[in-house]
Amino acid sequence: MHKGTGAEWLAHLFDGRALSSLILIWLILISLIILAGVPALMHAQELAKAPGAQVFSLTPSPGYFTEPGVAVNPKNPQQVVAVFQDNAHAAFSWDAGHSWQVATGVEPPNYKVSGDVSVAFDQQGHAFICYMAFDKLGSFNYWAHGASRSGLFVRRSLDGGKTWDANHVPVIEHPTEPGIPFEDKPYIVADNTASRYAGNLYVGWTRWTLVDSEIMLSRSTDDGITWSKPLEIDRHPGLPRDDNGAAEGFDGAVAPDGTFYAVWSQDNDLFLTSSRDGGKTFSRARAIIHTAPIMFAIQTLDRANGFPQIAIDPKSERMYVTWSDYRNGDLDVFCATSSNQGRSWSAPVRVNNDAVHNGADQFFQWLAVDPVDGSASVLFYDRRGDPQGRKQIVVLARSTDGGSSFMNYAWTTEPFEAGGVFFGDYTGLAAFDGRVYGAWTEKPPPAPDGEGKSAGNPPRRGTVVKVGVADFKASAGRGSP
Repeated sequence: MHKGTGAEWLAHLFDGRALSSLILIWLILISLIILAGVPALMHAQELAKAPGAQVFSLTPSPGYFTEPGVAVNPKNPQQVVAVFQDNAHAAFSWDAGHSWQVATGVEPPNYKVSGDVSVAFDQQGHAFICYMAFDKLGSFNYWAHGASRSGLFVRRSLDGGKTWDANHVPVIEHPTEPGIPFEDKPYIVADNTASRYAGNLYVGWTRWTLVDSEIMLSRSTDDGITWSKPLEIDRHPGLPRDDNGAAEGFDGAVAPDGTFYAVWSQDNDLFLTSSRDGGKTFSRARAIIHTAPIMFAIQTLDRANGFPQIAIDPKSERMYVTWSDYRNGDLDVFCATSSNQGRSWSAPVRVNNDAVHNGADQFFQWLAVDPVDGSASVLFYDRRGDPQGRKQIVVLARSTDGGSSFMNYAWTTEPFEAGGVFFGDYTGLAAFDGRVYGAWTEKPPPAPDGEGKSAGNPPRRGTVVKVGVADFKASAGRGSP
C-alpha cells in the first residue's frame, strides 16, 4: 500500500508509467463490457427461424400481384387455398402446403379489373373466393366520384380449389350511371360452428359514396348461391375518402354459439358489432379500442395500414383483435383480447418483441387462431434488422398464453425493399392443428444486367406473391427451438 499524504498519492498515480498501466486496464475493461453486450445486441436483432418453415412462390414472374389471403379446409386439412390479385387468382395445395398449383380461369371475363380477394372454406369443405370487379376507378382515393360499373362477386370450388364454378355470383352489382357507390375491400367469413346458423356465409365491405363511407354486410344461407340485400352495420358513416377517418378494414369471426362479430377501423378507433340471429340484425356498433391513426406512409411505401382483424378460440371463446399503429413513434403491431364476448378488452399487448422506440416499423399484420390448439398467430413485415429502416423480412409471432405474450420467428431471412410498387393493403394467415399458413407480397431484387429481358424489352417490374408454411406441432415432437 502506498503511504504518504494525499498529494503524494496523486503525484504517484499520474506518474507516466502508472498512467499507461491505468489506461491499459480501462481499455481492457471497456472491451470486455462491449464484447459481453454484443451477443445480447445480436440476439435482439436476430430471430429464430419459424419451425418447419417453407416458402413457395405462387407467381414466378413479377407483376401486379398483391393482397393475398389463405384458408384451410376444416373438413380436410390437407387442402389449403391461397388467393391473390391482380386479377383474381387462386392457388391450391392438396398436401398441407408441401406443394402448390395455380388454378386457371378464376378471374371474371367480363370486367377489366378484379381484386381485393379473400377466401374461406365452409363446413362442407367448399372453398369460396370473394372479390371486387370494376372497369374504372373514380378520382384518386375518392372512389365513388366518377366510378364505372362495379360489384362484389363470389365463386365456389367443390374440389379444394383446383376448379371453380362457372357462375360468378354477385353479392351486389352496379351498372355505370351517375352517383353510383363503389364497393371496396370485401372479406368473406364462413360459419363452421355447430350452431343453428352453421353454414352461413358473410361478406362485409366498405361502400364509398360521394358523401361518406359505410360498412356493409350481406349473408348467404344457401352455400353462396344467393345473397341478402346489403345491410349497413356501422354506427355512423365515415369520411368519403380512402384515408384516415373513413370506415374501412372489415373483418369478421363466428363464436361457437353462432354469434357473428365484425370489426373495422374508423375515426382512430376500432369498432365492433355483433349479430345473434345469423346476420339479420346487428347490435349498435361501438368503439372498443382507441388507436393512433390507422393509415400511414413509411419509408419506401406511401401506403401502409393497420386495419384490424378479429379471431375467436372456439374452445375458450377468447376473442382476439390485432392492428398496428404508431403510438410508440415507429409502427408496432398490437393485440387485445376479451373473455366476456367483447364487452371489455385487455390493455394492448405489443406483438413484435424488439426494443420499444427503436425506430423499426412492423406493419401489414394478419391474425389467425388455431381452432385445434388455441394458439394465436400474427404475420407481419418487420424492419428491425435494417438500421436504415427500408428493408423488411416476414415475421411470424405466436402466443400460447391467451395473447399475454408472443414469441417472434423469422419466416423469411432475406430482407427485401418494397419501394416503387403498389404493395397492397394486407397479408393473409390461417392456422390448423399446429400448422400455420401465411401469404404475403414481396418485391424481388432487380435482375442482373442482361437477365430477364426478351425481344429487346426491359425486364418486367412488379411484385410476387409467396406462401409460407410453419409447423409447430412437428416441432413440439422434436423439441421446440
